[in-house]
Amino acid sequence: MQISKEAAHELTRMEHWVPWLLQGARVIFILIGAWIAVHIAKRVLNGLRAYSMHAMERRGETPQVELEKRATTIVATLGKLAAIIIWLIAVVMSLHELAFNIQPILAGFGVAGLAVGLGAQALIKDWLGGLLILIEDQIRIGDGVTINGTSGVVEEINLRTTILRGDNGAVHIISNGLINTLSNSTREYAYYVFQASIAYGSDVDRAFEVIAETGAELAADVKFGPMILAPIEVMGVDRFGDRGLVIRARIRTLASRRDDIGYELNRRVILAFMSADIAFAPPGVVPPVTGRP
Repeated sequence: MQISKEAAHELTRMEHWVPWLLQGARVIFILIGAWIAVHIAKRVLNGLRAYSMHAMERRGETPQVELEKRATTIVATLGKLAAIIIWLIAVVMSLHELAFNIQPILAGFGVAGLAVGLGAQALIKDWLGGLLILIEDQIRIGDGVTINGTSGVVEEINLRTTILRGDNGAVHIISNGLINTLSNSTREYAYYVFQASIAYGSDVDRAFEVIAETGAELAADVKFGPMILAPIEVMGVDRFGDRGLVIRARIRTLASRRDDIGYELNRRVILAFMSADIAFAPPGVVPPVTGRP
């Protein structure tokens, strides 16, 4: 009984609790400092983003839209990397404050890292692939791309994966190390390729004029004109179809507005052909009007 009273008395003495309280306070201070450091890093990266965009705008290297996409991609990736590094440092410092001997832990991490590295070659390949995508500026967030035959809009670029959103809303997650073929259809500008099939015996030269005039009217439109970067190019007769002649043209647009221009161009050409009495090819193998990227 006497012993328990003495133990209780010892436990109530502040000098036994002060070291633990100080250690706990230091750990909390470290975690709060890490949280603040992460937010400061994000603010610094946003500042560098604005500065780099301003510098590149003065040099006139790339359009504003492309600069924003590239800056967003790089800042998002660097922000995640900085947060991981800061929190790892905070955890190590917290363990040290709690009197853990972190040297064996670090040594164990080194051995484990070697073992994991030998067994996780695919993961390392994904990381290297992600770094190359960022360094070489192959794609950016918001780009319309086709990767290994899968098409969609880039939503995220991580060190390990690239995430696409398909036209039907499906999310495609692709490992960076498995990317063999990549097509970027929205890099700086895009072409909408237009095709129209007219009946044999129609006035081909008049059809060329109608397409050129329609493209010029579209470029002069207040709504669609700013999306068009160059006059429409009428390439000529692409091929002799089973039921008619296939005429081919293309128009250069802002990368993100290619489909909008294509839909409106198709609509206007159909109406213009009808007004000019240019007959479409009869229904069959070749569709009357098509557009493809």
